[in-house]
Amino acid sequence: MKRIFTPFEEIGKMSRIGLIVFWAVLSIFTWMTMTSGETHLFPTMGEVVQGLKDLYAKGLVTHIFSSLSLCAKAIFIAVIVSLSFVYISTVPFFKPISVFVSKLRYLPLTGISFYITTLLEDSREIQVWILVIFMTTFLITSLLSTIKDIPAEDFDHARALGYGRWAMLWEVVIKGRFDYVIEMVRQNLAIVWMMLVTVESTVAASGGLGLLIQNSDKFMNHGRIIALQIVILFLGLTLDFFLEKTRKIAFRYSKM
Repeated sequence: MKRIFTPFEEIGKMSRIGLIVFWAVLSIFTWMTMTSGETHLFPTMGEVVQGLKDLYAKGLVTHIFSSLSLCAKAIFIAVIVSLSFVYISTVPFFKPISVFVSKLRYLPLTGISFYITTLLEDSREIQVWILVIFMTTFLITSLLSTIKDIPAEDFDHARALGYGRWAMLWEVVIKGRFDYVIEMVRQNLAIVWMMLVTVESTVAASGGLGLLIQNSDKFMNHGRIIALQIVILFLGLTLDFFLEKTRKIAFRYSKM
């Protein structure tokens, strides 16, 4: 018992499972306590289950696939754009551009969406490029830090093997740190997944989970809102788990 209250202590698998069960039961008990009585702000479990049934009847699965396809397309484009900026930043002439793009992460979503909607007409493309711009700025920042943290010994080893500068870029930075790229994408996916719902609510013509939340909020249906939050959290954790497993399988000797 003492070990689970000791900092930096390693515990066994059964202890970890026991802690998960404990906190899960405590969370459910707290939920039931908060929703007891005639008046309560938080919806009951029954209301959430009913909200989930109503959402399923109104095409929840279709909206989920709409959101997932939007997320996948935005991430694919953002990764290509980000890697292009980051790899070319190893050339001093182009580095200021990458650094400048990374600073754009402080721009508000409203400003970005205004100019994107001015340039594009298709609602789906508007959603995609808002997310692309948003993710690119954060992903470039993470990847620039990754390159900066590459030990000098790795480059010295490449020089000892007779590699030129472009060969070093390929072997040390691109090939040697691709497992880091997957990890950075996984970490930034949470930001994109969170913003995806906001973007779908702002540009609602193409459907998605954001549209369902907007409609549920409009009619003050708290059961549906919480049900959607649970679905969104579950999907996000599933994507996170998938990317982490992919990195571990593809790069078994990764030090991350």
